[in-house]
Amino acid sequence: MRRTLYCGELREHHAGQTVVLEGWVNRRRNLGGLIFIDLRDREGLAQVVVNPEAACFSEADRVRAEWVIRVEGSVRLRPADQLNAKLATGAVEVIAERIEVLAEAKTPPFPIDAGWRGEDDPHVGEEVRLRNRVVDLRRRRLHHNLRLRHKVVAAIYRFLDAHGFISVETPYLTRSTPEGARDFLVPSRLEPGHFYALPQSPQLFKQMLMVAGYDRYFQIARCFRDEDLRADRQPDFTQLDMEMSFVTQEDIIALNEELAAFILRETLGQEPPLPFPRLTYTEVMNRYGSDKPDLRFGLELQDVTEAFRGGEFRAFAGAEVVKALVVPGLLSRREIEALEATAKTKGAAGLAWARFENGALSGGIARYIPAHLPEQLGLTEGHTLLLVAGPWRKTVESLGAVRLELGRQLGLIEPGFKFLWVVDFPLLEWDEEAGRWTYMHHPFTSPNLEDLHLLDTDPGRVRAYAYDFVLNGSEIGGGSIRIHRRDLQERMFALLGIGPEEAQQKFGFLLEALSYGAPPHGGIAWGLDRFVAHLAGEESIREVIAFPKNKEGKETLTGAPAPVDEAQLAAVGLAVRSEV
Repeated sequence: MRRTLYCGELREHHAGQTVVLEGWVNRRRNLGGLIFIDLRDREGLAQVVVNPEAACFSEADRVRAEWVIRVEGSVRLRPADQLNAKLATGAVEVIAERIEVLAEAKTPPFPIDAGWRGEDDPHVGEEVRLRNRVVDLRRRRLHHNLRLRHKVVAAIYRFLDAHGFISVETPYLTRSTPEGARDFLVPSRLEPGHFYALPQSPQLFKQMLMVAGYDRYFQIARCFRDEDLRADRQPDFTQLDMEMSFVTQEDIIALNEELAAFILRETLGQEPPLPFPRLTYTEVMNRYGSDKPDLRFGLELQDVTEAFRGGEFRAFAGAEVVKALVVPGLLSRREIEALEATAKTKGAAGLAWARFENGALSGGIARYIPAHLPEQLGLTEGHTLLLVAGPWRKTVESLGAVRLELGRQLGLIEPGFKFLWVVDFPLLEWDEEAGRWTYMHHPFTSPNLEDLHLLDTDPGRVRAYAYDFVLNGSEIGGGSIRIHRRDLQERMFALLGIGPEEAQQKFGFLLEALSYGAPPHGGIAWGLDRFVAHLAGEESIREVIAFPKNKEGKETLTGAPAPVDEAQLAAVGLAVRSEV
């Protein structure tokens, strides 16, 4: 007996045929001597019927959920009153003639059959699921997500191949370079005391490929960052990495828009309108309080700084900026206090408020609000006004966090996909702790050539040729035009406090490459895990990764990270030091 088709492929036109199916027992029912087995494989379910007089009845009677079996039988149409509209195979069933048990199974730690029957999966804690990931991966939801991921990657290859890109693999064992997070280090056995670093991205290698003349490169790249985790981060993750020569920022943005639209068309049958909106960094921060705003709802921030300038309310009178949010609905004191706690996580001193009810403002700081302000803001009956004052960045980010929380609480977020490009980022930002300028993206990003004259005199005003790709409030990609001249790259290093000797030590290979004639080039990297999670409607990227780490960075299935024996450590010149 050899499998003739997948369980989920059975259809009416197979009626009368003899088929062989293989898979897992999703559910077994004995109804007064007649046994029904729902047999499952990656394509779906098929109902198998075992009659009492069948030679395989005794074998069918002993099988249990998650046993692996092979079934041979004839396909017949189900009676009209037994059709199952929830299943693609719901119009047919297989009358079993032979059953072979290929593997028995112990009772799984949680039920996995419901989703395959078109029902909701029962809730199971994530730690239990990750500890039993092999069983968890059998659930229909995970099958859907991983197959969607495959389709996304396949679409990427088709699109980029058609547009002249070639896939090139870059090293996993390389040297440590600054990329914004801590490196995972790998000790060298042959050179004790020396270390490789796992790449945070293929950034420098793809730039050198451009210098080498490969013109259009891409890679589905595994990357590694030793950073604090959250729902959209993993210590090892996957990027779609791209680089192009002789291009402008506009060229890269336009091509990536076409790629995103192609992926949605190929995987979900959707046609997002092109081009996607493009907003500057300053604009999105002022309007939404975030450099990755969720455009699926409005509720924009409004500037009311001048309305309070020199006024009676001291906390606002001399503030650098005052921002307002008009909320539909009358929020209670308890709700406002919870939102204030959210604002404080971003550095706000507090959250001021007033309610418009019974034709007038009341509560909070109502008596300090200028008379003209309600009309200016569109504040009317049944609205709550929320305000934050202080330094610009803390103010907009804290009220932006409140905006997001209100979007969720009030059900304002609409379904669908909202893409956005954020452009004109600052090239540099001031590091208060270090007392110097640092890069906002990475040290290889090109300054906007129109601002080059400000690089030495007013570096904070220099814009970058940098762009972030945003989907539904999540940064799914980021890139830039790169510095392709050695003199400008050395100038950038000096501005970051990296002297000639350190630059040569850490980046000599890049500087040498730029000395041999580098074309203007730029690129982008997508967070593939985040992108697929959005397409799948998942909150966490762990739901679109086959074997993810948990929130603490542990892989509970295998127990990694784990100790290694002393001999392994000694081979690379290391020893574990006891805690003092």
